[in-house]
Amino acid sequence: MRPSSLALYAALALGLASGLSACSEDDPARDDQTPAGATATESSTQEPTEQPSESEAASPDEETEQPSESEASGTAVPVYYVGDTPQGPRLFREFQRVAGDPLLEAAKLVDGGAPLDPDYRTEWPGVGIESVQATDGVLLVTIPGDGFTDRPDGMSRRSARLALQQLAYTLQGVQQERVPVQIQRTGADPVLFGISTEAPITNAPALKVSSLVNVTSPAQGETVEGDSLEASGVASSFEATVPWEIRRGDEVVLDGFATAEGWMDKLYPWQASIDVSGLEPGDYTFVARTDDPSGGAEGAGPHEDTKDFTLR
Repeated sequence: MRPSSLALYAALALGLASGLSACSEDDPARDDQTPAGATATESSTQEPTEQPSESEAASPDEETEQPSESEASGTAVPVYYVGDTPQGPRLFREFQRVAGDPLLEAAKLVDGGAPLDPDYRTEWPGVGIESVQATDGVLLVTIPGDGFTDRPDGMSRRSARLALQQLAYTLQGVQQERVPVQIQRTGADPVLFGISTEAPITNAPALKVSSLVNVTSPAQGETVEGDSLEASGVASSFEATVPWEIRRGDEVVLDGFATAEGWMDKLYPWQASIDVSGLEPGDYTFVARTDDPSGGAEGAGPHEDTKDFTLR
């Protein structure tokens, strides 16, 4: 590593350590380690909040990246699911195709739907979302008047908050606008999973609730033809470096890195055009991760996302 990079990383680590030492005893950040390569604006895991300040709200820039068009029918919508990271559960995005109203169908995929990637899951137990409407500067979600006012068995308060963020990020991604999400019940207290939904839900900053790396392409289960694999996604990684690998089973058959458009303050797009002409047809796994400038000496390790694909 260059001397300037070492100095910068040391400064970032010192800033993170100072921030952690100031946490209160009930701050969820105390329960998790900071991963190597964490950004300067991010302390370790924090409980998702419904009301971040307006200046912290993530821009929808990462939503603008769309999957490549195909002959498949329907509308491609971004759906946010939950996956595991060194900082605990966080949001990962994948695209699915839906028929019918995109807002409602995307909400239904959050509410007990099945992700394409087996590494992902939803925190929603199947509430039964009835409608979603864009109206009066909010995305209005109507749910039944009974059920799930309390948290289901096994759902922590942190998971409940992440579930609300899962819905907010998904609907805002479909709408392509960072507008609040208002959950409406009829004939019952405005409470869901033990959390008041009387006030609209706004998106927490992406660096606090999202994985620091996410793969958009290849999609899970995609078939790739030709000599080039076009990989892309979003990340916030040290010095904008996004290392990648292609594995066949446990063997790494290709590796390299992509350079994102930025780092530190939000998730930035990255892409790589990878020559796969030397690989035999078959099943592979693409892996992207955040950079670890400490070489494993600091933190809990990098964030990563994986996608299985078939090469023809």
